[in-house]
Amino acid sequence: MILNRGNITGVVLAGGRARRMGGEDKGLIPFRGKPLVAYALDALDAVVGQIFVNANRNHAAYARFGYPVIADRTDSFDGPLAGLLRAMQAAETPYVLTVPCDAPLVTGELLARLCTVLRETEAELSAAHDGERLHPVFLLAERRLAADLEAYLVRGERKVEAWLHRHKLALADFSDHPELFANINTPAELAELEKSAARSAAPAIPDRL
Repeated sequence: MILNRGNITGVVLAGGRARRMGGEDKGLIPFRGKPLVAYALDALDAVVGQIFVNANRNHAAYARFGYPVIADRTDSFDGPLAGLLRAMQAAETPYVLTVPCDAPLVTGELLARLCTVLRETEAELSAAHDGERLHPVFLLAERRLAADLEAYLVRGERKVEAWLHRHKLALADFSDHPELFANINTPAELAELEKSAARSAAPAIPDRL
């Protein structure tokens, strides 16, 4: 299938408990004057045709960004795969692209690279790799894998990487820009990334896919 923005649905994963942030809803925490979720939404808007926000609380606050808000099917906070499954069930496109809500350096260029790798390899999934480690929630997946993912979760499985490796997985090489995956899990990490961002120029806005 030809891969273009019209057949990709994007989803921001903002459904976690954020225990290390004291239970604050990470997507709504301000970073350089904007809520963290806004950076993920901007990046997705460059490469997809439709966007959802996956959130399990503060639905009204997320809805103000102008995109549909979808919650997990359960209230047990089952992790990013539960958010991916919910997006697969809600989407009408053959592909779903996920990004976390807590990585404000994400760009449309990064996400477009996932699309390029999937197209070139004819894989079922593509995920980002920074040269040292996999970043499995920066993920482009075929929506037809929803049934397999649902069965995996029903069995009580939650590990993202283990599910990815059940399928034909392509890795998008980001060893040239590992800094793009800086994410925020604690107040200290938020403060450090604020300082780092203030010292450097903001990333250029990439061309649309």
